Amino acid sequence: MNNGLQQLDPNDVRIFSGRSNPELARKIAEQLSVPLEETHISRFSNDNLYVQLGASVRGRTVYIVQSLVPPVSDHLVELLMMLDIAKSASAREVHAIIPYFSYARSDKKDAPRISITSRLVADLLVTAGANHIMTMQLHSPQVHGYFSIPADPLTARGLFANHFRGKKYKADDTVVVAPDVGGAKSSARFAQMLELPVASAHKTRVADKKVEIGGLFGRQVKGFRRALVHDDEIATGGTAVKLCQLLVEQGIEEITLICTHGLFLGNALDRLSSIPEVQEFVTTDTVHIPVARRPSNMTVLSTAPVFGGAIRQNYSRLSIGELFDFGQDGDEESV
Repeated sequence: MNNGLQQLDPNDVRIFSGRSNPELARKIAEQLSVPLEETHISRFSNDNLYVQLGASVRGRTVYIVQSLVPPVSDHLVELLMMLDIAKSASAREVHAIIPYFSYARSDKKDAPRISITSRLVADLLVTAGANHIMTMQLHSPQVHGYFSIPADPLTARGLFANHFRGKKYKADDTVVVAPDVGGAKSSARFAQMLELPVASAHKTRVADKKVEIGGLFGRQVKGFRRALVHDDEIATGGTAVKLCQLLVEQGIEEITLICTHGLFLGNALDRLSSIPEVQEFVTTDTVHIPVARRPSNMTVLSTAPVFGGAIRQNYSRLSIGELFDFGQDGDEESV
């Protein structure tokens, strides 16, 4: 798999970070043995943003790391400005590394006179100067097709599987649960990696902060003692709370909540922690969660090895699908 893999040349590569997740950017740079360059960001008196890249990018390959987390609009404009700066300063290639692409939730026209914002943002990134997009676990897979440039949606399933393999859960007492049909395929792949059964619930989103969870179907959860709830993201916690209540009603005694993007907005963590059966939270660092906010039973897995590996493969002009072919799952989302 490593045949032809090149070391990144620090004289040829520049890595910059916006303000959304500099800790992850530093870890990615460390994975690649390339320094994280400075980015100077401030505001003018009229509230306009001022952004300056702290190192020359002329003729170089540039990677810009920025998650679209609150305040999303500020972080998006920062990213667009950084891409434009790199393009205007004659960078050879400009790669946007977006660990959490929040606008993937705005993927369709389901009401009159609204924007398909994920497509709009995809176009803005290209106009600003991006030659390539790399992200993690899009909420809506069809958003991949909105990009007119190469885009790689990576997966954290391998990180999660490695974390749970040591626990040696048994198929007769533990079940993987997908909160909705849209995530059922990803959850099934994750369950296969752990050799566990899988079940899926039926979710209807009534409003941004209100959901309804129907009965589980497929393989029912009755008779199982433990549930691993596998989702792409937890924002307000509405879906997770409803699902946990349903699982407890059906006899589940222990629940582990797993999500790639742990936003945990507002009082989401308090609401979920108040459910006695919730034993553990497992998420990644695509969204920065300050240590002071993390409950004692939360594990945050770093996606830096995934992004670093994909960047190294891409730099070497090698397929990244091979890199993320975990277990026997040969149809990964990253290719």
